[in-house]
Amino acid sequence: MFKFAFINDAAEREYKKLPTKIQDEFGRDLRKIQYGQDPIQPFQFLESIGSGVIELKINGSPAHRCIYVAKYMNTIVVLHSFSKTTNGVDKPAMKVAKNRLKELLSQLK
Repeated sequence: MFKFAFINDAAEREYKKLPTKIQDEFGRDLRKIQYGQDPIQPFQFLESIGSGVIELKINGSPAHRCIYVAKYMNTIVVLHSFSKTTNGVDKPAMKVAKNRLKELLSQLK
């Protein structure tokens, strides 16, 4: 089993701002991932952000996303969670995720 963490307090606050049902769905998938199972929700690898970065997706209006680093240093680290109302890439959200990955890598040095 892998540990679970948020990169920082802001990432945890973002996650907790999501609707409870969405938190539950992402939480179920993150627990599955902790135990080496595949998530139920659709997901996408975000190599443009960094190696091992994955985005869980719950589509709808609005859509919801949870970006995490899989099993980094035996930990699943949530970088960013957000809701979106437009199609396409949410560039500000991707920038936040990329900056938080840099933060994580600098903490590990």
